[in-house]
Amino acid sequence: MNCTKVPCLQAYRDNTPVSVTDLAVDAQFPRFSPRAVEGGLAAVFTFPLRLDDHRLGALDLYRDTAGALSESDMRTAQVLADVAAAYLFNAQARVESGRKAAHFAHRSLHDPLTGLPNRALLEELLDRAIARARRSHHPAAVLFVDLDDFKLVNDYYGHHVGDELLCAVATRLTGILRPGDTLARLGGDEFVVLCEDMNNISGAEIVAARISREMRVPFLLSRHDITITASVGVAFSGPGQDIPEALLRNADLAMYQAKRDGGGRHRLHDPLARQAVEDRDALERDLRLAERRDELALVYQPIIDVRTGLLSAVEALLRWDHPVRGQVLPDTVIPSAERTGMIHPLGRWALRAACSDLRTWQRQGLPIPGVSVNVSGHQVMGPSFAEIVREVVGESGIDPAALTLEMTASVFLTDPDRALAVLMDLKNSGVKLALDEFGTGYSSWSNLRQYPVDQVKIDRRFTPQLLTDKVVKMVVGSIIGLSHALGLSVVAVGVETPAEFAEIAGLEADRAQGHHFSTPLDKPALTRYVTS
Repeated sequence: MNCTKVPCLQAYRDNTPVSVTDLAVDAQFPRFSPRAVEGGLAAVFTFPLRLDDHRLGALDLYRDTAGALSESDMRTAQVLADVAAAYLFNAQARVESGRKAAHFAHRSLHDPLTGLPNRALLEELLDRAIARARRSHHPAAVLFVDLDDFKLVNDYYGHHVGDELLCAVATRLTGILRPGDTLARLGGDEFVVLCEDMNNISGAEIVAARISREMRVPFLLSRHDITITASVGVAFSGPGQDIPEALLRNADLAMYQAKRDGGGRHRLHDPLARQAVEDRDALERDLRLAERRDELALVYQPIIDVRTGLLSAVEALLRWDHPVRGQVLPDTVIPSAERTGMIHPLGRWALRAACSDLRTWQRQGLPIPGVSVNVSGHQVMGPSFAEIVREVVGESGIDPAALTLEMTASVFLTDPDRALAVLMDLKNSGVKLALDEFGTGYSSWSNLRQYPVDQVKIDRRFTPQLLTDKVVKMVVGSIIGLSHALGLSVVAVGVETPAEFAEIAGLEADRAQGHHFSTPLDKPALTRYVTS
């Protein structure tokens, strides 16, 4: 029906009142008026529902007798329509405002990708769960779930596939959980499960084990099939863990323990492990400031020529004089530096300092032929390592052949071809290369044949056994003999006594170092050592 054939629609369209004083004789609305008369109506007056420039509809007034309304009645009726429109517009605005408020409230408390509760809502739920746990004496459990190597998915397939995987993980986790458990997403690939009314620890472990197991099942996405594992950390509410932040932190620490143990498994929170992690984190924060605070230093241990007894070189050893912990040894510093990425600036600092010291000694005429500097696999395989070495050697002005870089065989594990290319680049730069801790770990004769090393340093653990263990003596003798056959020199490390030195000399090692000759020395002490 055309809107002009119905009085209310015409009033709405034209935004002006419409009057039909006698429906029985009306010709303006031929389809409407007869039906109205059949319904017992004689006249109709329609007024637009309007507010400013807005229109909402129309207000109809009917009479059962024909006749017009007075001008005053018409004005009053329009005022009534305007008031009704204002009420309706306000009501509509309140409904819309409430809907938007509910929408924004939901968005503020839920993850936009998966629709799961976010951190803010999770912390509210944790507060309530902890309070209920206090009353019921049944602890709540928090399971911190983190996907292993999720970054590789984003890097290889793209973030759109990563997002699809996260949604699939959310769906699978939801299907794994018990009725009443809460699943939340904190961001990235981190999910948290809140389990209430746990009768014992094993209940949470069952859920955690189920998560680890089910995550291994391949995810069939729209364009890719992806297999991924998850590490799960479990923590329970209780004394000292009755605030959401502490509970989440403990579950997070347990999750990282699962990752350190290989990933794809779960671990329970261990307070002792937490303290160890916190101590480690504090040490790593301090390490970032150590160079700026002038807390780092190098000490040097003499390396002696076995045949002549003269100084052959010195090995640079890192020392960190921590203002609270005192001396922090390399066995602690280096792993921390590797975890945090500090190994690159720290390694560059040590290399520059050692080369600079050697150049100073040579200018002073001190008989120190060369210096050895330890480098980690992270450094060697890091960006532009050979260029960094050339730059530092060039800045110092020393002969490249006076610098020996010591490394363990672990450098060959991650990418043997790239390791070979880097070592060949270093070799072409004129520096010497030494394979440290040989005879243990990943070292093998194939390393000596494949990689361009100049020197072998026998692991210090062999040295004290030379006096008591014939098999060890045979092994060390074989290392020395085969190294010489390959044109490599051999350094025996950890020589502490005259008897050990006699054994090393008898096996024809080329050089030796250890406390029998000298402890590691600072620069003034080394100067006195070589001039005495």
